[in-house]
Amino acid sequence: MRKSIVIITVFLTIVSCSQQKAMREIEQKMQNIENGLVEFTSPLDVFQANSSNRHDTKTLAERMAHYKVPGVSIAVINDYKIEWAKGYGVIEAGTGTAVTPETFLEAASTTKLLTSAITLYFIEQGRLDLDEDINMYLKSWKIPENEFTREQKVTLHLLLTHQAGINRPDGGFSCEEGSIPSLVQVLNGEAPAQHKPAVVEYVPGSKWQYSNMGYVVIQMALEDALGKPFPKIAQETVFRPLKMRSSTLTYPLRAELKAKEAVPHDAEGIAHEPYMLPTALAHGGLMTTPSDLARFTVELMRAYQGQSDRILSPEMVRRMFHPELDLDPNILGVPLSDGLGVFIYGKDQNFLFLHPGSNFPGATCWLIGSPESGKGAVVMTNGAMGELLSMEIITAIRNEYSWPGD
Repeated sequence: MRKSIVIITVFLTIVSCSQQKAMREIEQKMQNIENGLVEFTSPLDVFQANSSNRHDTKTLAERMAHYKVPGVSIAVINDYKIEWAKGYGVIEAGTGTAVTPETFLEAASTTKLLTSAITLYFIEQGRLDLDEDINMYLKSWKIPENEFTREQKVTLHLLLTHQAGINRPDGGFSCEEGSIPSLVQVLNGEAPAQHKPAVVEYVPGSKWQYSNMGYVVIQMALEDALGKPFPKIAQETVFRPLKMRSSTLTYPLRAELKAKEAVPHDAEGIAHEPYMLPTALAHGGLMTTPSDLARFTVELMRAYQGQSDRILSPEMVRRMFHPELDLDPNILGVPLSDGLGVFIYGKDQNFLFLHPGSNFPGATCWLIGSPESGKGAVVMTNGAMGELLSMEIITAIRNEYSWPGD
């Protein structure tokens, strides 16, 4: 008996020492990233290793002050799991409420990756078809027919890849102060909505044009086809299976969660009320944390590797990440391809998938993952200049964790 106790004690001591060593290594990596930011020069910095200016590094606190971004939240993925998550700064300038890993931030256009996964889930279930005329599923509203749609119908495939010809409202979505337009009013551009209606303005499939409105059309099709509101569809399809307990498409947040919500700030670092339409959600309405988005990212990477199918089958995730078309590098400043609701950088085994997001008046999100290496990161901020800051942070993470790439 005494010998067994000694063996167990020695084993536990070894395990404890090993865990402490791993924690120290992770802490060192965090410090290296926090003190290893390099001034942004090009979006290519995120993807291509460049050691020429790493001697001139700056701290995360310095770069947050430079970009007037009050708060940042980060989750880092390594070996197909979340290795660490941490918050920096405050949820609102001039206050002492710290950003933590539990702080709710706006995912902005990164929401589109979620919308794509939900859409592809129901395609796998046989409820939707990727190449069917979208008006077959729309009941509450229809895409208006015109000379362009008579030549080629709008499909989910074209909507997911921003090739449907759907217009982009000038200045984004807007509505009368204090009012909430229904989803149909958003699509029709009817009061209290104050933007132009959704229309097809060129032959579907003939041109790439990024369109938030196109994803609102997808939301309408999902709600009509399934008979459920989009927030409930997301909860049942993604949030619950992946235990994303800090993710919601219901806005405003419930009273008990409101205290955890980060306030958006403009380019001058001035706080503003959030501008989130409670009805049009699929393009940029997700409220979440980097850790929850990292869980989603890990699931997609593991499915791609054939190790999971909690949302999508490996075959469907590979279709999702398959480059549908190459984008003009001048559009986004980097040679990217468009998959189904996701951007792709690189080819073959070293490719990265990503989706950035930016919401008015000042919130940003970056999600990026490497399916082959199991590495990735999610960076969210509550500042309008957070996208540049996020690219500096991701570059530092990539360098510290030796991501694959050019």
